Amino acid sequence: MSLADHATPLLAPDSPLDARSRDIVRALFEKEAARIKALPNDDPLNPIRRRRVEITRTEIEGQPERLRTTLETQRDAVAAIAASLARRPPKRIYLTGCGDSYAVMVAARVLLEEGFGVACEPMQALDLAYYFHAPIDADTLVVTLSSTGTTTRTVEAMLRARALGARTLALSNTPGSTLMVESDEALLIHAERKGWPTQASTAAFGLLAALAIAVLAARGGDPARVDALTRALDAVPDQIAAVIARHEAEIATIAAREAERSIYLFCGGGPSFASAFFGAAKIKECTPDHALAIPLEEYHHYQSQKRGDPLWLIAPAGLSVPRARDTAEEGRRAGGTIYTVATEGDPTFDALSDAVLFLPPMLERLAPLVYTVPVQLFAYHVAMTKFARADEAAG
Repeated sequence: MSLADHATPLLAPDSPLDARSRDIVRALFEKEAARIKALPNDDPLNPIRRRRVEITRTEIEGQPERLRTTLETQRDAVAAIAASLARRPPKRIYLTGCGDSYAVMVAARVLLEEGFGVACEPMQALDLAYYFHAPIDADTLVVTLSSTGTTTRTVEAMLRARALGARTLALSNTPGSTLMVESDEALLIHAERKGWPTQASTAAFGLLAALAIAVLAARGGDPARVDALTRALDAVPDQIAAVIARHEAEIATIAAREAERSIYLFCGGGPSFASAFFGAAKIKECTPDHALAIPLEEYHHYQSQKRGDPLWLIAPAGLSVPRARDTAEEGRRAGGTIYTVATEGDPTFDALSDAVLFLPPMLERLAPLVYTVPVQLFAYHVAMTKFARADEAAG
């Protein structure tokens, strides 16, 4: 029997999974096939997609509360897991998920590496489950994230890691889900995901940030640094609320101006690439259109932006600002439109952008928690403008 006869390599005869784990994977594949059939299509007036977009706005606004609740309710669990990991520290860490969950891992990497003092590699769940797992052993920690706790490839990655002897830590919105039950340890995200993912991703990143800070403290890190990181994380909910209140009207205006486009570009470097990833994902979920997330350096190795293409450039104060400036200059030269999300008091992008949204200063490694909010709102308002215009066209 060939590999093609199986839905996944982990159901093939040479699978490392035991019979129980194979049954779990088989059941998840069957449920996944049913879910795919229920996804909304790209009809301009599709009511299922429209309802999810409308709910998304509510969930964007609810991010401060959900982040606070997640951090407060999981405080003891985070401390206990951090203490355990400090006593038997991993030598390597893989961070895995799919879609927005993978982007969360990209956002959290720098802070987790500071906390643990070892390399932390974000990886797509399929790649970890099927290809890049050779180094995994008892000295490895594999951190997984799935809002439903039943994302098939993510569960496969966890089961593969567990079969190889790794310690596994799951994050999910769904208590009692497969991922939460089967992992060695788990943290619960208190967030909704009835709309397209926003607060579920924000709260997950916040929870990973809290874990990184707790591990740093448990490892005997500089108390002043631990305190600074803690205060910065505690300030995030109010910062998110302020960004929504201050900038949504301008973002809605930009969205109306760009609503006739069929492709949207998002760009960022380091942890801010995650914000670009989130922005592109929201456009692809909320609208029938194409969107690309481009790593900051890769933008310059291709003709990435064409005349008229709108680009959202995520550039919080930090190490990537000089290259982000180059990106805005190149976008201008190409005839594109540039919308920059920058830090208050930074004039770098004023003459290079069609609009600059100034956000509060904060640690660059935490910036995706706040600097993602404008692109979430942009995707929502683009989608709602497209729905309104489709209604008009339909008479």
